[in-house]
Amino acid sequence: MRVFIIGFMCSGKSIVGRELATMTGRRFADIDRVIEQRIGPILPWMKQHGEAKFREVESEVLAELLQEEDVLVACGGGTPMASDNMERMLAAGTVVYLDVPHEILVERARRSGGDRPLLFGLKDDALSDRIKELMLVREPKYRRAPVHVPGGGTPAETAKQMAEMLGLQER
Repeated sequence: MRVFIIGFMCSGKSIVGRELATMTGRRFADIDRVIEQRIGPILPWMKQHGEAKFREVESEVLAELLQEEDVLVACGGGTPMASDNMERMLAAGTVVYLDVPHEILVERARRSGGDRPLLFGLKDDALSDRIKELMLVREPKYRRAPVHVPGGGTPAETAKQMAEMLGLQER
């Protein structure tokens, strides 16, 4: 079974995905980490090459992961937006939207989102406004996922709920 975890930056896709993989004994892949292994740190690379080129690399990595049979994939926040990525994920496996309230996203981004290219250098109201702006564009695509998991709890709680909703057995 292929599972693609989507959601906004700082929603917890990576940490919840790792937790879910540990709970269920499945292989875990984080698209952003795979990309970093190829291009180095994302922020300086995107500053030099631009978001469009980054989305091309991201789509290539996704295409490779679509070939794997049994994998949990934490997608980048923009992965579903680029090209036909959402359609390919929906056709190849189960897409799960990690749905996190705006206030929690803002707090998480304040604490640990400083390296996110689309949020870089933003603080306070500017950060909150940018997250709202991006969510207005992204949320309709995110909501196409057939499974929606509330992501405001701890990673362990969220992973457990995701496992239950997907019918994945703990090992």
